[in-house]
Amino acid sequence: MDLSLAGKNALVCGSSKGIGRATAQELASLGANVTLVARSPDLLSEALGQLDRVAPEQDHDFLVADFSDSADLRKKILGLTAGKVVHILINNTGGPPGGAIVEAKAEEFVTAFHNHLICNHMLVQAVLPGMKKVGYGRIVNIISTSVKVPIPNLGVSNTTRAAVANWAKTLAGEVGQFGITVNNVLPGFTKTSRLDSIVEARAKKQSISLDEMTAKLEAGVPMKRFADPVEVGAAVAFLASPAASYINGINLPVDGGRTGSL
Repeated sequence: MDLSLAGKNALVCGSSKGIGRATAQELASLGANVTLVARSPDLLSEALGQLDRVAPEQDHDFLVADFSDSADLRKKILGLTAGKVVHILINNTGGPPGGAIVEAKAEEFVTAFHNHLICNHMLVQAVLPGMKKVGYGRIVNIISTSVKVPIPNLGVSNTTRAAVANWAKTLAGEVGQFGITVNNVLPGFTKTSRLDSIVEARAKKQSISLDEMTAKLEAGVPMKRFADPVEVGAAVAFLASPAASYINGINLPVDGGRTGSL
């Protein structure tokens, strides 16, 4: 099985922490040169140092970018792609705030669609010419199991994630002929700061302790535990590899079997 990413360049969004950071490490361990993208220069510098320790012989760097400023993001990504081909694009953006959909303000949907769908699309347009030129491209979107079964109290997120999933499926049908695949990874409960905030909010709402809420959520997962970000990153890295060359247009849950649908 060919998992080598030697000589490949990867652009990993939201990679200063959590699933994005774990994904960057997995890609680097397979030989990729990784460009980290996030808002915090301090966290990015820390993540870059870790990559350099994991794979010191490779060429890693980072871009400081805020997805709320799409003009600045576009300028920086076009600058990057002017100097090298990006073979692997990992779209990963922090989810919108929780809340009932009937209480969501219109601007919350606009912001979420911009930061997820529009920015993803802009990044793809920037990297696609290079991928076509070399006949190799892997676009992986880290979204949510909510595209299969909506998650209560995440109204804006459920709506936006579904839009990204359908955008990706449409894109997969258009670019497959060029040796480019587009797939979605759907994390379940994963030990990240976002999950911490969800656990805290639910515990407060139900007037129970954080430990009780954690145990309650873990009980609903067939594997009876939360995922480590590395477990999600490993799935993303596989889809980015040559071994996954004929896997295109899928939604892959990495959720321990929790999602109640096929």
